[in-house]
This record gives sequence, C-alpha cells and structure tokens, in this order.
Amino acid sequence: MIKTDHGLEPAHLVDVAPPCMCSERPRLASFEVVRELTEEEKDRYAHLVEQEKQAHAICATLIGKHELEMRLVRVEKFFNGSKMIFYFTADNRVDFRNLVKDLVQEFRTRVEMRQVGVRHETKMLGGLGTCGRELCCASFIKKFDSVSIKMAKEQDLPLNPSKISGLCNRLLCCLTYEYDTYRRQRKGMPKVGKKIKLGEEYFLVRRQNPLQESIVVSNEKGEDALLHKEQWQECETLKTERPVRKEKKVKE
Repeated sequence: MIKTDHGLEPAHLVDVAPPCMCSERPRLASFEVVRELTEEEKDRYAHLVEQEKQAHAICATLIGKHELEMRLVRVEKFFNGSKMIFYFTADNRVDFRNLVKDLVQEFRTRVEMRQVGVRHETKMLGGLGTCGRELCCASFIKKFDSVSIKMAKEQDLPLNPSKISGLCNRLLCCLTYEYDTYRRQRKGMPKVGKKIKLGEEYFLVRRQNPLQESIVVSNEKGEDALLHKEQWQECETLKTERPVRKEKKVKE
C-alpha cells in the first residue's frame, strides 16, 4: 500500500531498467510505501478493475440516454470507495449535471466528471509508438511540455504531419528530447544561405549537419563539398548587402 493524497492505494513494485550511467543522482520515487496488502485487500483489489469496467459500461449507457456529446475514456474508482472519477473528452462544454445525479444514485458515492485533452486520453489508453516501444506518455511522462513545429525543423525532420505526429494526432513528445542538443551544436556554425570565404574560394552554405559538426557548401561552379569543423571554423562569413529602400516623396 502506498500513500496518496486521498488515502492508501495498492501498487505493484516492478523491476525497472537501471538508471542512466551519465547521471550520478539517484532516482527518487514520487510515493511512499506504507505496508503490504492484507488478504482482504488483495481480494478487493482483484475486483476493482472489474468494477471500473462495469461503471464504464453503465456511464456510457447513461451518456447515450441523455444524448450528451462526449466520449468516455476511463473510470477510476478509489480503493476505499469514497470517490469515482469519470474521464471524458468533448469538443465543447457539456452540461452533465443530470448525468452526475444518475451516477450518484447508481453508485452511492462521490462522483467527479473530469474533461481531459487528447494527449491525456492517449496516456490513459496506452499503446505503441512508431519506434516500436511503449508510448512515452503512458510509461514515464508526468507533465506534457509544449512541442512546436520549430523543433522538427531544427532537427531536419520531414515536416510531414503523419511522420512527426503521435497516436494523439499531436506533435511527438520526443521532439523535445534532442532539441536542445541540436540548438547547441548549431551554435557557431555558418547558417544556411550564407556566403563564406575559405582561402581564395567563395562558397554558399547549403546544409548543416549538427551531429557530425560539418556543413555542405557549393562553390561558384555549383559543385558541392563537405567542410568539417576544423575547416569551416577558419571560414570568413561575408555580410550580405541589404537593398536600399527608396523613400517615397510626400506631396504637400
């Protein structure tokens, strides 16, 4: 049994992968183990999942009865039976007051309706990602960070929505993992589209390879070449002249 905000809850202790060798700080658990389950608690816990499934079916029937535009995702019942939480998704606000009355009358306990987004829905349902592993949100992510298309551009990923989106149809959470590394590696590298001078030759930067710390350039003849870090560090970046804007004469 572990200590939670609403009382004691059962939990499984499982073997996990060893911590990353690059981190010297120990991994701290976010809960406190109190004691082992009693035989009576084991029996209650064995029937808890079945009770949640039954509650899900009953609530789904009542949603159809009240003709509410909402999708029930999951039902969570506290181990001590003091409360039940019904998670759902909806495009707009839903008036579920009559639904709550019917649920309270059916289960004789406190009922809470909690609307969640598509990311949290996917976290609850779980699944496998395009990498073949369990979804990050379902395995270890506790807080969703903001993800932008800029992160995909920074990592030279294809901007095809089907390739950089997860099961929730939102941008992949893993786009944030290496974003800072790519930004750090690109710092100081000649930018794409800039003209550089190496010795007596002039080049145009075509592409950056941050992980290899190299750049692809083309010379005045249009021939491509690969410059490594020790080479492009000796380059001189040429300033691009900006076109002079002509000021419009104001008629008096």
